[in-house]
Amino acid sequence: MAHFEKAKSLHDWLNQRLAVDAVRRVMATEYWIPKNINFLWAMGMILAVTFGLLLVSGIFLLMYYQPNVATAFDSVNYTIMKEVEFGWLWRHIHGVAASVVFLIIYIHMFTGIYYGSYKKGREMIWISGMLLFVTFSAEAFSGYMLPWGQMSYWAGMVITNLFAGGSLHADGLVEWIRGDYVPAQAFLNRFFMLHVLLLPLAILALIGLHFAALRIPHVNNQDGEEIDFEAEAAKYKAGDKAGSKVIAFANDFMSKDMMVVGIYLVFFFYLVFYHYGFAMDPVNFDPADGLKTPAHIYPEWYFLWSYEILRPFPTDPGLIAFGFAQVIFFLLPFLDRSPNAVPASRRGLFNVWFWVMLVDMIVLTAMGKLPPEGIFSTIGLVAAITFIVLWILLPFITKKEKEL
Repeated sequence: MAHFEKAKSLHDWLNQRLAVDAVRRVMATEYWIPKNINFLWAMGMILAVTFGLLLVSGIFLLMYYQPNVATAFDSVNYTIMKEVEFGWLWRHIHGVAASVVFLIIYIHMFTGIYYGSYKKGREMIWISGMLLFVTFSAEAFSGYMLPWGQMSYWAGMVITNLFAGGSLHADGLVEWIRGDYVPAQAFLNRFFMLHVLLLPLAILALIGLHFAALRIPHVNNQDGEEIDFEAEAAKYKAGDKAGSKVIAFANDFMSKDMMVVGIYLVFFFYLVFYHYGFAMDPVNFDPADGLKTPAHIYPEWYFLWSYEILRPFPTDPGLIAFGFAQVIFFLLPFLDRSPNAVPASRRGLFNVWFWVMLVDMIVLTAMGKLPPEGIFSTIGLVAAITFIVLWILLPFITKKEKEL
């Protein structure tokens, strides 16, 4: 049994039983961050704050939401918005955060790609981050079902139909997922459970994994410099803070993070109070009607790029292309054959690849919102093929890259 001494304070009592000082040292005061990073490295903290806003606002909404196909729409659009004091505010916060969180995720993701933050021992950081992206996507989709409006119903119908597998005709799997032949009460119950319990728990666990994956290889830096963290940390602890290439996570780096978070929150609450409409589809303000199909069914903006990869092709090739798009980002650390973990601007053809990929995903997103007619259909098809070709070319482009 461990030896315990008479505690001199509450902190000492807790420290003997929970190793408070050791945890703080490992997770904060002796967790080292490179100095040569920019504001884009604060996106992780912004995501954590936004997830916190989603949790808190979701709890308040949960107090009045009714997961029943007969009352769900009214509980959101009348009870919460008109009868509950400040209910509108919590709904606006939740809706805006659910949309903005994906903007931050994409910035965080492409920052990692640009600076090569998935290479040289950082593969698990990337993979855990992509698992978070997939889980956030599932959380967003399940939440989109809950208001039980027209787009909720029909988006649920379309997305669950994907599990039929085209010519595989796995209709039994689709019915098993829905709990019925069409989206109905069982469907709403299942997605309600996923949204408020299972997926938030998965997100919390994956956030823990993501932070744990950062602990050993440490955070990358904007110059791709190899830093001897132990030697630089020794300088810092010896008092040579100016000469050290690293700073402590708490409270040095945290103070910089919080400044960026503060600026972000001004932007966030500006959207909440003045431009919340962008996060709420007008079609979804009509109650769900299984007998009235909307003229144009589309997902939220953050899914449009992958939806557009599915749409231009016939059913089976489209499903294969869609599946390819969902999996391929996970494989980035293994497809990038370059020995260099430096910014894309120093990597020749990879720099071209990066910017073409970014522009292509923006084009796919824009086309996904438009009806698949005329020139829009052609542009969508070209952009989808470009996306697939870019990923096929990546190993060949990076394999020829010379070590810097």
